[in-house]
Amino acid sequence: MDSSLETNILRALVELDLAVKSMATARPKPDLLPLFARLDALTAQLPRQTDPTLLHYLHKKSYEKARLFLQGRESENQLGNCRHV
Repeated sequence: MDSSLETNILRALVELDLAVKSMATARPKPDLLPLFARLDALTAQLPRQTDPTLLHYLHKKSYEKARLFLQGRESENQLGNCRHV
């Protein structure tokens, strides 16, 4: 990962992951909509030369796959319905 934009996306993805994992016990429930909006805004700022795999994950809202990709853990991703890892 080389850009501060990708770093910001990773931070938002980690925050989303933690919020989702807290849903069962959190009172009140976390509002995920601002996180989704932030991820959409950050994704829209990515340059054209961004890794196509990362773009695919973000455009398909495969946020866990995008997080693993940015963490250098792409090998943990499973093949999706679109036949893409």
